[in-house]
Amino acid sequence: MLQIIETRIISVTSWYYLAFFVISIAMFGLTAGAVFVYFRKERFGPERLSYDLAVAALAFGLTTDLAILVQLTLVTGASPSVTSLVAWAEFALCLAVPFFFSGIVVSLALTRSPHPIGKVYGADLVGAAAGCIGVLVLLNVTSGPSAVLWVGALIGFAALGFAGSGLGILPESASLGSRLFRYRRSIVTGCLFFAIANTLTAHGVRPTMIKDHLERSADLAYDRWNSFSRITVKQSETVPPAMFGASPRLPRSTIEQRALNIDGGAGTALYRFDGDLASLEFLRYDVTNLAYAIPGLKTGAVIGVGGGRDILSQRLFGLRDITGVEINPIIIDVLEHQFSGYTAIAALDGVKFEVDEARSWFARTRRSYDVIQMSLIDTWAATGAGAFTLTENGLYTVEAWQRFLGRLNPGGLFTVSRWYAPGEVNETGRLVSLGVASLLANGAAEPRRYLFLATAGNVATLIVTKSPLSPATLGVLKDAAAANEFTVLLSPDVAALSIMLEKIVSAPDRRSLDQATTGFYLDLTAPTDARPFFFNQLRFTTLFDPNVFSHFTHTGVFAGNLIATLTLAMLVVISVALVAATIIIPLRSTVREAGWQLAIGGTVYFALIGVGFMMIEIALLQRMSVFLGHPVYALSVVLFSLILWTGFGSMASERMRLAGAGRLVAWSVASAAYSFALPFWLPALLVDLDGAGLLVRAGFCVLVVAPAGFLMGFGFPTGMRLVSAISTGPTPWFWGINGAAGVLAASVAVVTSIAFSIDTTLRIGAVCYLLIAAPGVLLVCAGTPSSRTAPHA
Repeated sequence: MLQIIETRIISVTSWYYLAFFVISIAMFGLTAGAVFVYFRKERFGPERLSYDLAVAALAFGLTTDLAILVQLTLVTGASPSVTSLVAWAEFALCLAVPFFFSGIVVSLALTRSPHPIGKVYGADLVGAAAGCIGVLVLLNVTSGPSAVLWVGALIGFAALGFAGSGLGILPESASLGSRLFRYRRSIVTGCLFFAIANTLTAHGVRPTMIKDHLERSADLAYDRWNSFSRITVKQSETVPPAMFGASPRLPRSTIEQRALNIDGGAGTALYRFDGDLASLEFLRYDVTNLAYAIPGLKTGAVIGVGGGRDILSQRLFGLRDITGVEINPIIIDVLEHQFSGYTAIAALDGVKFEVDEARSWFARTRRSYDVIQMSLIDTWAATGAGAFTLTENGLYTVEAWQRFLGRLNPGGLFTVSRWYAPGEVNETGRLVSLGVASLLANGAAEPRRYLFLATAGNVATLIVTKSPLSPATLGVLKDAAAANEFTVLLSPDVAALSIMLEKIVSAPDRRSLDQATTGFYLDLTAPTDARPFFFNQLRFTTLFDPNVFSHFTHTGVFAGNLIATLTLAMLVVISVALVAATIIIPLRSTVREAGWQLAIGGTVYFALIGVGFMMIEIALLQRMSVFLGHPVYALSVVLFSLILWTGFGSMASERMRLAGAGRLVAWSVASAAYSFALPFWLPALLVDLDGAGLLVRAGFCVLVVAPAGFLMGFGFPTGMRLVSAISTGPTPWFWGINGAAGVLAASVAVVTSIAFSIDTTLRIGAVCYLLIAAPGVLLVCAGTPSSRTAPHA
């Protein structure tokens, strides 16, 4: 719970790609706690287990509360500077300390408890699965910082449970730990009171620095969190209307409006609207609404309602039947209830809202529309799945656009607006590439006859039609663009202004399209469900270009992608260093204590489990979040199911032990075979079930995830039993290796999915489980009585 909530908080206070930092630091803290137990093994004896567990859990809860207080005062900027580096080091410390004590707790429970390892580890995983649901509950009833405080209180109750377990004696001393233990009930009561008090006030522990800017609570008229995002609405002001791509001919005017902000970075306007459409005439001058120049449009749908400007635009241009599809229920609540007196959007006849993920909703509905609009919809934020899925978006893939085009009437159109950098072909190039690939997939012989692209300022609008643009329709669009002084970048009857755009739009098939984008410093290939990273357009190979930093000052997506990619690369380097330190430093003493077979075999075994599990977990989360429609569903369905079934597998390993080399190899092959086979049969079924209800899709995900989780659940407890048969001394270290390898794999898995595909990441995880057989057999052989000349400690 703490790990996932922290990613939600940092997604608000800083930039989305930095939220991935939470995963590495949290897992490193766990690893450091386990290694600490290994080095201080004489300090943590089984006779003190109840006391040590209680004290470590109390420290875990207290540092969780203290860390959030410090964390929210830090200015963790995205710019590379010494100050930023120091701030991020302090932030890393705030994250790592609570997880360090968590690592002590888990390590002691796994290696010192008299209970079977399979049951203990299974209970731990069942708790982690329950935490996935707990996050959804907490973030839907309270803020991110308050949710962290509730986690601190929950940890305190765990400390009380450990203290009363009766496992071992309680030492008498005047140490800090003994004082914590003595006042444990008062400490837990204080943590609980702190969480309750902060939940009941809007002026307690809250973010103050949002995306490097100071946020004052007095400036906000509304502030609410859920597992999707944090939504704020500012006080009303009378200013020139907020526009996306304004025409130079926009008349000067003012309007009352409020700034509606999502996660402190994605903003839109909430206009004061009393039902008088004449007050919205300025919307006629926005390039996002260029498509409405085409006459005869009657029915429309909007993907991503936001402050309602696209809904108002459709009504202004004469559409009478309008459907707004919005995934975030807070935004619909803002329009229908919280600010219904400020804006009358919800009261307009013929306007209705659907709280759902757009792609799955369009797959299920039987309706078709004259126009579907999607303006500047993105996910530049950490996801509900704890940043595991980074920034993939199921709305910007070939499969999704085929679905949207399939819901258009014969003469209908799909209009998409994205950011544009004048003089650069980056996000605009990928947008056009996606449009061409979708049309080719639908059987269009000449995709350019279906496309029209115009820009104003930093926004480009791509119009994709169901049928080829007629000369009359094309003339209307050109006249409207000329009247508003929009720049036409792409039209069926003339060559594109950009050589790259011309190459993309002229591709007669998908192979030619891929060839047209090969060799460019940005990745302009059309995203698919297997590689749905529309916003990650920087090729990793570009980082090795000595001239790469000459692009840094360029406008558009390059600078943001470069910072995000360098950050991810930095995390990989840090992860490698942490893994190396965790493995190499204690390796000599482990070899001396238990022999090379245990040291080498155990290290490789648990490293492969850590890497393999994380690779498969992240790949499934990425794939299923696209299928289910939002990463929050990946959290509540996929992550929950995977961890839960892994826990069941761990418990089952006590009854179905992998005794002997034969069973171990059979399990290794079965685990690898199932995961390796998924890319061959799963994608087609996901497309076929795209239009099923959420319960059906969720149930299918559980069926897919359950065998993988159950099989992987055997790995850790089996390994612990194998090394314990040789020596129980280094078992905490092996738990640490498992976590350290997970730190590395968390970064590498995201890199692999972006650079190659999600399927590649899944196959790498499968290979890891196949390779486990070798060190596993080595441990089996080392654990037989005939292979040891003397018993080990």
